[in-house]
Amino acid sequence: MSLQKPLMRGLLAKRLRFHVPIAFALSMLAAVGWKYGVTEPRKKAYAEFYKHYDATKEFTSMREAGVFESVRPTGK
Repeated sequence: MSLQKPLMRGLLAKRLRFHVPIAFALSMLAAVGWKYGVTEPRKKAYAEFYKHYDATKEFTSMREAGVFESVRPTGK
């Protein structure tokens, strides 16, 4: 009893017809998952943070704490 010869002609095309649609679907699923699982919550968190953020107040508190070397604290 001998083994059957492997079919080599058209093997790549046959495999690609099967694997390319699966790879495309999985990549689209990953992209949608990343968009709604990571970027949308991150954008919402940034918007919430900057809604109540006062840059002048933050700068003043850092200046008073001595964070900046080139800016002297005012004697208020």
